[in-house]
Amino acid sequence: MPKKIRELKQLLMQAGFSELSGKGSHTNWVHSLYAGKITVSSRDEADAKRYQGKEVQVAIETVKEREQYD
Repeated sequence: MPKKIRELKQLLMQAGFSELSGKGSHTNWVHSLYAGKITVSSRDEADAKRYQGKEVQVAIETVKEREQYD
């Protein structure tokens, strides 16, 4: 069962990402230890696409790895 968009946003918040507003239903997420940004699009109650879940997972893992080295 796919995760909901709100679950992805919660995971990003817990990992220390900050939310920047975007256009329409898009939100951008940034972290000082992550190069670039993550864009999450769609309403909170919508099912997340597989690529969105993967992108969030990779971003969180990258931040956790970099936190270990700092």
